[in-house]
Amino acid sequence: MGLVDVVLQLAVMVSLLLTVASVVFVGPRRVWRAARDFRWRLNEVAPYLTVLLLVLGIRKLTMDYTGELSWALDWNITEIIYSLEGTLVADIQSIRTPLLTDYFVFIYLYGYVFLLLFPIVAYFAREEMTAMKELLVAYGFNYGVGLVCYILFIAYGPRNLIPDIVNSLLYVTYPQSQLLTGEVNHNTNVFPSLHASLSATAFLLAWRTRDEYLTWVPISGILAVSVSLSTMYLGIHWGTDVVAGLVLAAGSIYVAEYVVSRDMLADWGPFGREWKLGGLRDRIRGR
Repeated sequence: MGLVDVVLQLAVMVSLLLTVASVVFVGPRRVWRAARDFRWRLNEVAPYLTVLLLVLGIRKLTMDYTGELSWALDWNITEIIYSLEGTLVADIQSIRTPLLTDYFVFIYLYGYVFLLLFPIVAYFAREEMTAMKELLVAYGFNYGVGLVCYILFIAYGPRNLIPDIVNSLLYVTYPQSQLLTGEVNHNTNVFPSLHASLSATAFLLAWRTRDEYLTWVPISGILAVSVSLSTMYLGIHWGTDVVAGLVLAAGSIYVAEYVVSRDMLADWGPFGREWKLGGLRDRIRGR
């Protein structure tokens, strides 16, 4: 199985989860209405979406060079993290069972992507785009801070530092996953855990929109906790990485609320006020 097969399998599974969740939590009519009226919604969030795509683009383009910059700075914090928590990850792995391993592999690969993508569908279907804007800003902040930390710090995961007591359960159970993870990250980029931070961010935003999507709150909470646990259970992240990710998630929500409440990105980039006003006209005409 090659990279294309792994990506296709991921796309099919996540698409299935998104379809079911969209029907259950959003409703076919609202999804259809959002698709029909997509122009004004997209116009409204375009500057925020542009910033997120810019951050992701920078992260992708610089991925091959972040390791070199990290080694040039030579701030290796792996031993510091290990001295703080010792064999915590090994202790977590001591409870492993085949069923539990399969669950956490599924959560790490599929549940995580679903948890990040479903809010895009749910918030795009709302009658106002505040939550969608906050989501885009929060995701961008997570990835941006993560990129800076990955440049500043060298941090190997427990499976790399102490392989004699911590097993690489993800790659043992599903070896093909290395094809995918190798495309998006390096093994020295574990502090903070973006899996933990982005998952917690999705949950915190679910809580903020609980009046509209109440049933989604416990589901997102279970998924967010499961993702954070999976990173340690599978031997990828330290507990310190997860805690740092949770702090980053809280910070991203604060930044997102601050930026969106002041409409700070309304005039930013190629999709400024004229684009936004054009979307408003489309929305009025649609009504």
